[in-house]
Amino acid sequence: MDFLSLLGTPEAGLFGLFLASFLAATLLPGGSEAVLLALLLARPEQALPALLLATVGNTLGGMTTYWMARALPQKLGAGATAKYLKPLQRYGPPALLLAWAPLVGDALCAAAGWLRLPWLACALWMAAGKAARYGVIAWAAG
Repeated sequence: MDFLSLLGTPEAGLFGLFLASFLAATLLPGGSEAVLLALLLARPEQALPALLLATVGNTLGGMTTYWMARALPQKLGAGATAKYLKPLQRYGPPALLLAWAPLVGDALCAAAGWLRLPWLACALWMAAGKAARYGVIAWAAG
């Protein structure tokens, strides 16, 4: 089977969803919700794999931002930004339930990495929030 014949397959749709979800969670703009919704409307039998792949892809994208920020020296943002980090320092990894939110989600992932919050706890809380968001979209799709 050649590459072009794969484009119309269910697997291609799931791979596209994974890729869109990953890229949407990095600093690149993009909306994986529309891709998920389109896939669910076209192939409702793929709801579970679609939800799993969207969640994993989006979480991996968020963790990419986390690791990039973690690589930065902590002195880099000291001072003026310290007051903006206080809520994340106070609530810790559970604050990453909001990592799905537009505008603040990427900032939360980056701040968690820069603060060197525990990566596994961050990934789990991030995944929980992202899964809930995708679950609401799947529910709305019917």
